[in-house]
Amino acid sequence: MPAPTPPADADREPAGPNGDGPPARHPPGAGRAAAGRLVVVRHGQTEWSRDGRHTGRTDVPLLPEGERQAAVLRDWLAGCRFSSVLVSPLERARRTCDLAGFGASAAVCDDLAEWDYGDVEGRTSAEVRAERPGWTLWHDGVTGGETLDQVAARADRVVAAAAAAPGDTIAFAHGHVLRVVAARWLGLQAASGAHFELGPAAIGVLGWEHGTPVISAWNLAGGDIRRVV
Repeated sequence: MPAPTPPADADREPAGPNGDGPPARHPPGAGRAAAGRLVVVRHGQTEWSRDGRHTGRTDVPLLPEGERQAAVLRDWLAGCRFSSVLVSPLERARRTCDLAGFGASAAVCDDLAEWDYGDVEGRTSAEVRAERPGWTLWHDGVTGGETLDQVAARADRVVAAAAAAPGDTIAFAHGHVLRVVAARWLGLQAASGAHFELGPAAIGVLGWEHGTPVISAWNLAGGDIRRVV
């Protein structure tokens, strides 16, 4: 997979931890000759994701359907080569990574753990809105868990790690944290992740076009994957 033209802002300083600045796409002063892509993979289906329940740090296993989805990824990603493989410490992401064929080369990355949902853990949005009309995770947040700014700080470190790799990176993780990663890759505020739906076992490709960070592909499944990865 040829690497695209390096971005013009390669020596840009990293963002602060408040989640509202541009992500650090390169270590300061790196002056790299090329910038790789970041391929993100959401874990396969679980009982809680199927039912729309917020699944943060609860270690819910894959359903048989989720295992099948992850195994299909192995076929579609066969032949792809990555200089770095990162995986969330949570079981559902690690199992997806294993079944997709990358477990042996994966490094556990704590920054890829899902959003800590605090008081809404295990609850659906409808259940929360019955108590808090109009509530959304992206704009109202949670209590007893992480703020969006804290998730954004973790996402920035993932983006920086991908930028420091000598080639393309693949990351196996979770829906909401990967949506924040996508927003930060683009230099958007973390709340913009609300616009990037990512289904179970779906793939996104974060890349470059003429030095500009772009979403090359998003929410792909099945045969669509092979055309872009």
